[in-house]
Parts: sequence; C-alpha cells; structure tokens
Amino acid sequence: MRTYFTKTIDQRALASPMKALLAALLVAAMAATLVPAVRADDRPDTFADLVENLSPAVVNISTVQTIERRGNRRMPQIPDGMPFEEFWEQFRDRFEEDEEPRQARSLGSGFVIDRSGIVITNNHVVEGADEITVSFPDRSDYTAEVIGRDALSDLAVLKINHENGDDFPFVAWGNDEATRIGDWVIAIGNPFGQSGTVTAGIISARNRSIGNANDVEFIQTDASINRGNSGGPLFNMEGEVIGVNTAIFSPSGGNVGIGFSIPSNHAKNVVEQLQEHGKVRRGWLGVGIQPLTEEIAETLGLDIEEGAMITRVEPDSPADAADLQEGDIIITWDGQEVIDSASLSRLVKRTPIDKAVDVVIVRNGDRETISVRTGALPDELALIAPDEEDGDNERDRGRDRSDRELTEGMELSPLNDSLRQRFDIDEEVDGVVIVRVSRRSNAYRAGIRAGAVIVRVNQQRVESPGDVVDLFDEAVDEGRDRVLVLINLRGNTVHVPLRLETGE
Repeated sequence: MRTYFTKTIDQRALASPMKALLAALLVAAMAATLVPAVRADDRPDTFADLVENLSPAVVNISTVQTIERRGNRRMPQIPDGMPFEEFWEQFRDRFEEDEEPRQARSLGSGFVIDRSGIVITNNHVVEGADEITVSFPDRSDYTAEVIGRDALSDLAVLKINHENGDDFPFVAWGNDEATRIGDWVIAIGNPFGQSGTVTAGIISARNRSIGNANDVEFIQTDASINRGNSGGPLFNMEGEVIGVNTAIFSPSGGNVGIGFSIPSNHAKNVVEQLQEHGKVRRGWLGVGIQPLTEEIAETLGLDIEEGAMITRVEPDSPADAADLQEGDIIITWDGQEVIDSASLSRLVKRTPIDKAVDVVIVRNGDRETISVRTGALPDELALIAPDEEDGDNERDRGRDRSDRELTEGMELSPLNDSLRQRFDIDEEVDGVVIVRVSRRSNAYRAGIRAGAVIVRVNQQRVESPGDVVDLFDEAVDEGRDRVLVLINLRGNTVHVPLRLETGE
C-alpha cells in the first residue's frame, strides 16, 4: 500500500467545469512529484527457529599459552644466622615463583563448517596457543589442532581431534555479496565467556577498512559484538554464514553498535587455501604506491581523480618485467577500477599467481594498457607507506655551500659518500639530497625533512641541485602553483605535491 500526501480541495471553489479540470490537474501533478512512502518489510516475529538450528555448530574456543619467565634470575643466598633470615627466605621464594613459567588463558568463538570437525575462528584467538579446546553447546569438549592460520586476514582453521568418527553439526558459507545494507543479521558467540549468546541487528555498512595492515574490506553491523565474540559467525536470514566476527570500534572497550566481520567470500577463499597449502598464497606486483590525490592530479594537469601512483619499482619484480615506471598511475587492474593504493593492494593480492593481467595506466598524461603477470607475494614483503620523519637538521648549515642551492626553503646538495653515511642513504638511490628544511616553508609543512632525496621533479629525473632549481623555475614560468616531487626517505618513496612559495 502506498501513501501519498494530497491537498484537500474546497468543492465550493469549483464553480465551473474549467476550475474543476484545473484542480484535478493540480492534484495529479502533486501526486506525481511526491515520493511514495516506502514500507520496510516486516521484521521477523522471532529468530528462535533459526537460532535453534544454527547454535549447535557454534563453539567456544579456549586456549592455554605458556609464558616463559623473563630470565634465569635468582636471588642471592645469605649466610645462615644472618638477621631477618626467615623474612629473606620468604621474599626469595615469592620472587622465584614469579619467575617460573606461567599459563595465560583466553576465550573466543568459532563455528564448524564440515561434519568431520573443521572449525573456523580468528587467528588472534589461537595465535601462540599450546593447547586448544573446542566446546559445544551440549557441553562436549574436544582438543583441536591448527591446520593453518593467516595473520593478514586474521583467520585460522582448526581440526577437532576425535577417535569415534563423530558427525559434528555444521553450518554453510553464504554469499556476502548478495546482502545489502539494512539486511537483518544475527551473531552467535561467547562474549565474556557467556556461551551461546545470540544478538541481532542489521548490516550497517560494507567495504570498511579498519587497518592498513589488513587486506580485508569488512562488513559493519550493529548486532552486538563484544570480547569473546571473535571468530564467531554472522548469519543471514537463510542461516548462512556471511561474515566472521572479528573486531569492534569502541572507546570504552564494550559494544557501542559498531562491529566488523570478515566477508564470507573472502574468508572462504582464505580457508580453502589454508586447508590446501597451510598458508595463503597472494599475488605480488612489486611496487611502492600511494593514492592519487586531488593536489597531485592538479599538479600534473590530469582529469582523473582516482588511482594508485607508483613511487618505487622493485628490481626483478613483475612490475619491473612489465616495464612499469615510477610516476605511472594505475587506474584499472584486470578490468576493475582502482580507487586508491589500498584498493590496488587488495586487488593484486587476490589475483591468482602467474595470471596475465591487463593494467591501464596514465603515463605522462596518456593512457596505456600494459600486460602484467603476477608473482607470488614473499612472506616477508608487504606494501608499506613511507615513514614520517620529524625534526630539523641544522648541522649542515654553512658547509659545502659552493655545490648547494637554496630553493623553496630547502637547502640542496649533490649526493656524496659523506651525506649517504650521515643520512643512511642506500647506494642504489640517486638524486639530490635535502640537507636542511626551513620550518616556515611549504616544504616543511608538506612533510619534507632533511635527509630526504629528491629523485624526480614533475616526473623528470634530477641529478644536481641546479636541475631541481631549473624545474621549479620552469613551473613558475608556466604559471603553476605546485610541483610534484618524488622523495626517497630511508628506502621508501612518495610523491609530494609541493606548493611553490611564489604561488601563494
């Protein structure tokens, strides 16, 4: 049933057929322009049937971890007969007892996805555990072993130890992409050790990012999630798992209606890889990247607003083999739009290894399509953001002035062995080193600090302070108010759109 707002018409005012016609047209026009009231679907009368069917497969996970003592410290002995000998011995016993290995216990949640006893939970629930116990709602307990775990996605796969061929209750994965914001969901878990706790809510948002180190785009829900819910399932109204409850946002440490779940499609892929390989194999491009900002796009005169800008290409990497270059802006990866550096990182990691991918880039203002074959992400590597450096270095003031230039509040110098050693600059880095930055300059406000190396200006390589000054002057002559500076600091590179002093 639709409800519209209508205006009451005074029939006495419709003395003539013409007035009646005009009034009818007015009412029709008003009804056509007003938005009909939308009635939400009736919420379920009860979740009881659903909970009754699902709860047997949701488990409590308790772990025991042995914490070794800090060292082999021992209190010294004192000669017999000394004063306060009895008190000294009591103190020494308590001290050495504190130094003995101790056991730390933790609680979390999980759920069974296979009748043979495969359990899914969070990595942080079982990380470092010496003993793992899985407890079912019927109070049956089993020990479990870790099949595989992945810190980046915070997922772990366990296998229940059992000898009798038990047929465990289990739940099925659902398709999280079929859900919409506003859909009903329920969470079952063990918050604060209270097993079998059920909460209900809706999907509040999708594609949430809650950490640079994580490659997950989370589902946000207002279904109550608290400590101990970690690793538990988030169900849709079909009884399918569409998320793994992982984190909350809370100033107080308790539930405030903002919880995050790993989407089921992502979790299922990670779980399958952990079961097959014992670890997750991710795609690798081999570049340092940063998001394309409005300032960078304006500085380069580009008409695009989204993308990931390459700041570094690793030698012998897939990017190197495909001839990707510093300053290239990746706007499409394998047919999917690249919003920023985080989205590119996720897309690359989810790409199968050794797959040929078409990559659309912007290079020197022109669009090109380059074929890249993904590699395997080494365990010790990850795309990282450049470190920020605080402070100023005044020690070089007045030294070697004959080779230096002062521009835009930066004192520049050619690279030499002395400066490489002083600022810990790698031998492979070439460019112009910044030996001092004025605190009142735009360069300092942009985060540029002494010890950084200018590699490019407006995507052109520089080898001397004079090259930098010439390119800055060229930008001024062209009427630009910014230049794009590629900076290398401690092995990390980043593009900085630097506002020119003369442009203010």
